[in-house]
Amino acid sequence: MSEPSRPQEFVRVLARADVLALAFGAMIGWGWIVLTGSAILDGGSLGAMLAFVIGGIAVLLVGLTYAELASAMPQVGGEHVYSYRALGHFASFVCTWSIVLGYVSVASFEAVALPTVFEHLFPGYSVGHLWTIAGWEVKASWVAVGVVGSLIMMVVNYLGISTAALLQKVVTGLILVAGVMFVTGSLFSGDFGNLQPLFSHGESGAIGGIMSVLILVPFLFVGFDVIPQAAEEINLPFRDIGKVLVLSVVMAVVWYTLIVLGTSLMLDNGAIEASTLSVPAAMEAVFDAAWAGNLMVLAGIAGIVTSWNAFYIGGSRAIYALAHSGMLPAFLGRLHPRYKTPTNAIILIGVLSTLAPFFGRPALVWLVDAGGLGIVIAYLFVALSFLILRLREPEMPRPYRIGAGKLVGALAVLLSLGMACLYLPGSPSALTPVEWGIFGVWMIVGLALYGWARRHYGREMGDRLIRQSYDSQPQA
Repeated sequence: MSEPSRPQEFVRVLARADVLALAFGAMIGWGWIVLTGSAILDGGSLGAMLAFVIGGIAVLLVGLTYAELASAMPQVGGEHVYSYRALGHFASFVCTWSIVLGYVSVASFEAVALPTVFEHLFPGYSVGHLWTIAGWEVKASWVAVGVVGSLIMMVVNYLGISTAALLQKVVTGLILVAGVMFVTGSLFSGDFGNLQPLFSHGESGAIGGIMSVLILVPFLFVGFDVIPQAAEEINLPFRDIGKVLVLSVVMAVVWYTLIVLGTSLMLDNGAIEASTLSVPAAMEAVFDAAWAGNLMVLAGIAGIVTSWNAFYIGGSRAIYALAHSGMLPAFLGRLHPRYKTPTNAIILIGVLSTLAPFFGRPALVWLVDAGGLGIVIAYLFVALSFLILRLREPEMPRPYRIGAGKLVGALAVLLSLGMACLYLPGSPSALTPVEWGIFGVWMIVGLALYGWARRHYGREMGDRLIRQSYDSQPQA
């Protein structure tokens, strides 16, 4: 059995605009189109905005810990490196495998979201009944759109980071143009009376409504962590990696809050309930024209592309990092000799996301919730790693060093724990049995692969990784 190897062949080609588009584009995928209406109905207009601000602050605190660590240890794999250095071999695997679940769930989510969007552009295109899942009829043409989209994104990422980065910049720019048109238009033509009710009056009350929106935040805001995953492909001063990461999170918080505000100004609750996609309906109301709604649907498709693209990059690099440190089979840690991409890891993500459309639209919610739990687990491990390294290695060179680090780290740990509790039984937003099943199967498969790799490779590769993190550590 060959030992996993680590060819130092990643190419540093990502400039500042590439990195910002990568992270921000990842965080504004299709979710803002499909989930904004339900967030307003669940939490109320102000309640939904508060949920995004509160959740955004929590994510920003975690993002600050990522920013410092990414500048201090700019290696592929991101949280894999940080958690290994602070917490050890097994904890590093659990952390990274959890974030990979988040990445794969987003990539799979987009494979289900794409055919859902097509229904709004081409009504009635779904034909060829295959089966029924959770009361929803899965159609052959519907599945085909998701499968073809997934394969195209896999090929784009297979061909290299430069191709993927160019696509990311162009498509993110299109989303921003549509978003600015929508927000400015709604502020001038919206009705502030539509903001009522400000908070949810449902069975769970205002707090429960806000919590039901908060559970969406980890899934929607995941994406800034793609930056440290691709650290060895970023051509920036190490300090600037941290700055761009923090900026991307702030931009995402502002984006989601303004989208909720704009939608609430243009549509009352009755109109939101009647619309299948509230943001395009609100955009149509802003300009009183059908083309405007279709433009926003196209912006949603652009969001699918940016998110899909980013999580192929992040997920494949995280899998690569696990493999080259001896925690997964070695074939997943190989780079293509020409394209310099972890092609086997990309193919694995492609296969998994291609399967998602066969489960139909119910998979959208399942993937959001199960993937969200994996994401907050990884955030918790990174926040803990940040605190431990601040205490244990205070003299570590940190080109981007945040102020009040121990306080920020402690708050990041507490908020990550709080977000994790939202998924547990007893919470109004607890995972369903199907979602626990997805999470459980993922972790069991991962532990089996980890056990196999540990028997074949031992800990030597992982220890070598940490030695490399010391040797390649930047100077402050």
